[in-house]
Amino acid sequence: MTAESTLPLTGAPHRDHGFSPLSVTPPRDAPQALRPPIRRPPPKPPSAVALFVADGVAALLGVLPLSGTPFRPLSVTVLVTASLLLRPERARPRVQGVLDELPAVCCRTVVAWLALAEVVAVCRPPHTLSVHVLLAGCAVQLVASCALRGAVHARRRAVLLRHPRAALVVGPAATAQRVAAALLRNPGCGVRPVGVVAECADGAGVLPVLTAEAARRAAAENEVRTVLAVHPSVRAEQGPLLRALAEAGCLIWEVDADAPSYGAKARLAGFPCRRLEMASARGGVGKRVLDIVVSGTLLLLVSPLLLLCALALRITGGPGVVFRQKRIGKDGEPFTLLKFRTHRPADEQESATRWSVADESGMRWFCRVLRRTSADELLQLWNVLRGDMSLVGPRPERPYFVAQFSQTYPGYAARHRMRAGITGLAQIHGLRGDTSIEDRCRFDNAYIDDWSLWQDVTILLRTACALVRPTGS
Repeated sequence: MTAESTLPLTGAPHRDHGFSPLSVTPPRDAPQALRPPIRRPPPKPPSAVALFVADGVAALLGVLPLSGTPFRPLSVTVLVTASLLLRPERARPRVQGVLDELPAVCCRTVVAWLALAEVVAVCRPPHTLSVHVLLAGCAVQLVASCALRGAVHARRRAVLLRHPRAALVVGPAATAQRVAAALLRNPGCGVRPVGVVAECADGAGVLPVLTAEAARRAAAENEVRTVLAVHPSVRAEQGPLLRALAEAGCLIWEVDADAPSYGAKARLAGFPCRRLEMASARGGVGKRVLDIVVSGTLLLLVSPLLLLCALALRITGGPGVVFRQKRIGKDGEPFTLLKFRTHRPADEQESATRWSVADESGMRWFCRVLRRTSADELLQLWNVLRGDMSLVGPRPERPYFVAQFSQTYPGYAARHRMRAGITGLAQIHGLRGDTSIEDRCRFDNAYIDDWSLWQDVTILLRTACALVRPTGS
């Protein structure tokens, strides 16, 4: 029988903070036989039904100043309908309070009463709402809405205090322990860290330090549904772990533990944070359908141009008009990228390790035209149709430079969460050729984190408009 062990696994001391210690069952077999965490549905956000009921009751109370008027049924219908037309809040790591929602509640209440006044003026011209009635109705509904919403939020906070969400904190040990200690000092957040995931224990800490393998078991055995990534390098260094936890039903939050972020819309124990989408299928079917339709159509339309370019290159430069090069794509898998050959490297070593030849003065004039217009990259439409690439995504790079950049720039490896693209968010911001790798990495990860199908369409349109610019690749 396998014995159950109580962490810490790496020797970091565990201090009692009023909750049960994290337990992890040692694996029965070798580490490579470790099974992934049990797949569970992601935690559901708090139901909006209670808040809808609170707003509806507040709207009903708001029509009290209209008692005795002939249009009271109409007022109830308009007010309740207008008050319930509220978009759900975005996912937040903590329960909102009445003061957080007060500006939105005020605006919604005023708009509802102005809409009611307009409807009454149109439907019942002899009976218009006076200013005093409007002010009284707004005040009654606003007070009732705040009181009822406050009761709902108080109930949710009480539930979270009794049953906080278990969380793993992923990042450098010192930073992760500091964030975990802050969360333990603020139980009102509703998040209870149960372990720190780090490559090595860095001195004493408030929580046990886990390896990535132990974190997978801990997530399943302790019903961990929240993961906090507390350093920008986490997405690159612990990307496979974060994706595995996300696919197992955990919500991933990126917490900025070092630099202040004054424009953050969500905070946890004072730290700015944002939701991360780590699912490997991000983009999914819609993105692939867009790739197939657009790339297939463009290949048919530009096929005469491709034949002319190939013929011109064959006449001016001899055989070998197609340039093939190994690039790194999604999940770090290599593929063969296709381009028209505009430069002949001296050997394979130069082809694999030389950064750029865009400024070569000895290049033939026709090749320079192809590079300046990006027409040499039209063959990559076949890569897109075949599934190696996407129309929009991070530009792929050679294995030699991927290895270098992954060590130098935090988050560079995280670009491989999505298929490489012919164009991308970095390219439409001028980051092509010999430009900052750090800037490219930041734009590429921002594109993946905030992906939407409409964003792909806008990037394609902006790329089409930018093709007339004489830039190298």
